[in-house]
Amino acid sequence: MTDRLRYRTHHFLCSLGFEGKGYSDAFTANMHALVVGRLRAPEGASLEIEVVGAADDICAPCPKRHGAGCSSQSKIDRLDAAHAQALQIAPGDVLRWGDALARMRELPDDIHERICEDCSWREAGMCAASLARLKADEKRRP
Repeated sequence: MTDRLRYRTHHFLCSLGFEGKGYSDAFTANMHALVVGRLRAPEGASLEIEVVGAADDICAPCPKRHGAGCSSQSKIDRLDAAHAQALQIAPGDVLRWGDALARMRELPDDIHERICEDCSWREAGMCAASLARLKADEKRRP
């Protein structure tokens, strides 16, 4: 296992909002291993993430994956472009999960309404709720 994860731009907020649901059992198990097992681990904030413009470590077992692409590629391209702009990241960038969390804390509360418009998970509210918790946790810090 490499110390660095490879992420599409929209997977940063997906990881923040992950609650154990996914497109298939294999996808959900992989997402759990990456998010819960690595990013949410005590040392997770220091984990490096390389931003990529194609299928990444989360996509690996996705049933919608087709090589380095997706069966919903145009939707994924729109999501990636919107998230890249909001988080000010681009393929080739490398940042630590803690730095990504800091960027997410700076996002407007209603960001999901704009940048996740095409996402089938948006209506579930997991991502918006997780962003609100992230911001609330920051306000409680001394």
